[in-house]
Amino acid sequence: DVGGQRSERKKWMHCFENVSGVLFCVGISAFDQTLYEDNSTNRLHEALKLFHEICMSKWFTNTAIILFLNKADLFRKKLEQGKSITISFPEYDGTNSFDESVKFLTSKFTNVIDPATGQPKHVYAHVTTATDTENVSLVFEAVKDFIMNAALTACGLIEC
Repeated sequence: DVGGQRSERKKWMHCFENVSGVLFCVGISAFDQTLYEDNSTNRLHEALKLFHEICMSKWFTNTAIILFLNKADLFRKKLEQGKSITISFPEYDGTNSFDESVKFLTSKFTNVIDPATGQPKHVYAHVTTATDTENVSLVFEAVKDFIMNAALTACGLIEC
């Protein structure tokens, strides 16, 4: 979140028109935390709302969207300590396993319709731990490939 505060978003969103990609990082370990500025709003709910606003924005119609579900190590630790994502998503009916919980969160974020096409928007999602340099290197290589393919497709040089 470039501006940080909700009220600032409208001021900067248009600055990113015609960018190749948007990298959106969300700390999935914050599923049991609230915002600093509003202690009644869950951090993941706020991130989800902002992510969907970005995905549906006219400024990002032809933009590759890359989602980093970050802080996987801290998320795993909280699950192992017995916490569940049902704290913020009561509709979740899966187990408390890391993989199943991440799959659910990924679907919550990536389930968005592209307003320009009416089709599901393609979102590249990856689970990361920013302090794991090997993980980050692999992810950034994959992101570079994704952005390059999206750019070549947009130019008509390759077909999806």
